[in-house]
Amino acid sequence: MLVSKILESKAEGGVISVTPTSKVADAAKLLSEKRIGTVVVSADGQSLDGILSERDIVRALGATGPACLNDPVGSLMTAKITTCAPSDPTDSVLTKMTKGRFRHMPVMDDGKMIGLISIGDVVKARLAELAMEKDALEGMIMGH
Repeated sequence: MLVSKILESKAEGGVISVTPTSKVADAAKLLSEKRIGTVVVSADGQSLDGILSERDIVRALGATGPACLNDPVGSLMTAKITTCAPSDPTDSVLTKMTKGRFRHMPVMDDGKMIGLISIGDVVKARLAELAMEKDALEGMIMGH
């Protein structure tokens, strides 16, 4: 299965982003309201400047206390991001996410961010693929 199939199955609504100058407190509020684990950091809503996750915020809180909530998102975000393309196979994406120990990956097409997938999205797609393969094999064995 390809990343493009995962994007097709996701609910519309686009990628939720904040600017690098947004306050960490505002990003945390957005994460809570939207019930999501990460937010893309983008100055223009299409480019990819970085990612800010719940983990990033918790680490900063632990290291510096609640004062970090007034810091700009750009000071806490992860700027070196691994991305994927719509044509990438889900197996390779899952491998990258597992090896890199991250849960979200932006999907880029011609330098433009077109989506964001989570490890949960990839696992769900892979399980569906395995179920179809199982059903096909059972059908072959049973002569259907």
